[in-house]
Amino acid sequence: MLSNSTILITGGTGSFGNTFVPMTLAKYNPKKIIIFSRDEMKQWEMAKKFIGDDRVRFFIGDVRDKDRLYRALDGVDYVVHAAATKIVPTAEYNPFECVKTNINGAMNLIDACIDKKVKGVVALSTDKASSPINLYGATKLASDKLFVAGNHYAGSEGTRFSVVRYGNVMGSRGSVIPFFMSIKDSGVLPITDERMTRFMISLEDGVKLVWHAFKDMEGGEIYVKKIPSMKVTDLADVVAPDATQKVVGIRPGEKLHEQMIGEEDAFFTYEYPEHYKILPQINNWDKDANRIKDGKRVPEGFVYSSDNNPEWMSAEELQEWIDINREKIGNI
Repeated sequence: MLSNSTILITGGTGSFGNTFVPMTLAKYNPKKIIIFSRDEMKQWEMAKKFIGDDRVRFFIGDVRDKDRLYRALDGVDYVVHAAATKIVPTAEYNPFECVKTNINGAMNLIDACIDKKVKGVVALSTDKASSPINLYGATKLASDKLFVAGNHYAGSEGTRFSVVRYGNVMGSRGSVIPFFMSIKDSGVLPITDERMTRFMISLEDGVKLVWHAFKDMEGGEIYVKKIPSMKVTDLADVVAPDATQKVVGIRPGEKLHEQMIGEEDAFFTYEYPEHYKILPQINNWDKDANRIKDGKRVPEGFVYSSDNNPEWMSAEELQEWIDINREKIGNI
């Protein structure tokens, strides 16, 4: 599907884009991948990695600017929507800006993709969109709903939209592992709460989930990757075993445990070997055999959260991952 196609990725200079681009070039050999983002310095730095590869193009723009999106989408077959305001405390203190990017930007992209006859769009979501308590999560829930409903707007022969949802991306810029590594020599690591747990996923697995969504989607599905959980205290023990852990309290808008599928979603959720799929509640699409495929309905009351997860990442597994990825942690 992605082979010999033109793909655009919004927010493409972020951690996801820096992994998605080389992996997709290697696996699918697309005609072109367009990096659409607003930071010229990040584009300049990223372009150094692809010198001589004319399949990779860069386009300065902001998802808040619909006219610029229309121009960027000329001739594009598929879109990955990774642009977002995503730092939880930043969103709490700058709510108008968060809404403009995460909600208005999603609306702009949906309209532009339908009008430009893009074939398929996969939007990146977050565990914070499930039963949200912070503004970032609330805007991403709204964004998820917009992309699901985009299939209704597009009609049966129009652009297909789906969503992928996963948790803490290991080693990405601003995430907990590079943060702990950057301060471990101080001898003290700040722990928000000793009970706190988080879902853990590698960037590579995140990319593979997007590939799967493009291949599998009929439109409106939310794909939830099965991934392990880990206690934040155990993570800190691996990163800095000799450091003191100081409990500092939960930050504004932060949850003790993250959730990817809530109890209310269980009625519309199906299980597969490596992921779950939340089907749309509109148009009876949750009963559509083409969307369900070989999925098994989860039991009533099912909740997929980081504290009740049957799969846990061991200290040895995390240490092995750090040893393999040490050079790029926090740099992508």
